[in-house]
Amino acid sequence: MMRALLFVVSIILFASGPAAAQRFDGNDPVCLQVWEWGGSSTISCQYRSWDACRAAAASLSATCLPNPYAPRAPEPGRRRPSR
Repeated sequence: MMRALLFVVSIILFASGPAAAQRFDGNDPVCLQVWEWGGSSTISCQYRSWDACRAAAASLSATCLPNPYAPRAPEPGRRRPSR
């Protein structure tokens, strides 16, 4: 009986593979990265402002970071050359 239980538990532990790579989501400019038990982390890019992200991260093991895939406004003073 104990052997069967040990066998089932080992199958469950070894059958779960590594997590798939996470991609950044959303078009909002600020992301929240939350660290979880065991060293993994999740990233959620759904914040419009740094203050909103900081409020969400207040009681978590987390940090706010810029969304590298968010659309950015053109920089002032830079113009495209005319043809």
